[in-house]
Amino acid sequence: MTSESLSPAATQTFSPEPRVASPKERHLGSGQFIRLGSLFALLLVFIYFSCMAPGFSALSNLANIVEQSATLALLAFGMTAVIIGGGGDVIRGGIDLSVGANLGLCIAIYAVSEAAGYSDVTAFLLTLAAGLAVGALNALAVVGLGVLPLLATLAVMNICAGLELVLTQNMVISSASPLLAWITAADWLGLSVTSWSFIIIAAVMLLLVHRTPWGLRLQAVGGHREAARAAGLRVPAYRAASYLGAGLLAALAAILQAARLSGSSPGSGDILLSVVLTSLMSVVFSRRLLPSIGGTILSVLFIGCLINGFQLLNVSSYWVNGVQGLLILGIVALRSLSDRPGVA
Repeated sequence: MTSESLSPAATQTFSPEPRVASPKERHLGSGQFIRLGSLFALLLVFIYFSCMAPGFSALSNLANIVEQSATLALLAFGMTAVIIGGGGDVIRGGIDLSVGANLGLCIAIYAVSEAAGYSDVTAFLLTLAAGLAVGALNALAVVGLGVLPLLATLAVMNICAGLELVLTQNMVISSASPLLAWITAADWLGLSVTSWSFIIIAAVMLLLVHRTPWGLRLQAVGGHREAARAAGLRVPAYRAASYLGAGLLAALAAILQAARLSGSSPGSGDILLSVVLTSLMSVVFSRRLLPSIGGTILSVLFIGCLINGFQLLNVSSYWVNGVQGLLILGIVALRSLSDRPGVA
């Protein structure tokens, strides 16, 4: 029997149906495209500044980029953990807008403690306690009281900023403790203590968040909250732990920043825009468009290269803020477009 003698219905039976990609496959495909594009953009930035900025690609300057980025990296790691635990939705899921103000407060507490005659150990412990206290306050507001993370951490940010002003009276407080002097002067294999702190804490966070049962459960809490509850995971405890971790990392970053500034100075905590940018940008370095510590490391280095390159080219720092704002807008737009049905 020839195909001409078949009825239209029979002919349709033998016609193969075209395979339509599932939403998950389309999402993964767009994620892979965005990830490769982001890595290409990072490479282009590096090549551009290597050609245009004298000394940019020198080993000493690359080490300087790592050192300059350490404070930002520690704060961004904490922010990323909070976003992971909240499910990636920074409005209703999880975000910590207080990390910058927490940094400034912790620096002030360390400098004031040193100026009051306390030992390095006491000042260090007080700084860690302050960072953890801010993290606990965020956890209480978000997890305990159910306040939206955006509003809760915004309120805590203002509390921290006010306490910093009360402690310092908006004045520079110098500190030249042995601990800060060691952080500033010591080095190993050509890298400073600050750079090694970046590297070590990055490795710890990679393992903790992506290779340990605790980290995998944190991701489950953020990505599949109801399933995590059904599996018996203590969802509030994991979310609270992410805020406590962000507070602790802010305190550690404060010690490094105090060493760079030789104490506390007004505006030392004005780093929130960069922290938000690097945390959000981590998704574009991920194949699944999800926040990750590895993506945050690449984002920190990306922003570090931009800032350092602009400095070498004598470009005003005001342009840096404008570029960061445009990047945030672009990343949010890419994420929204990739989540739309039918967008490959």
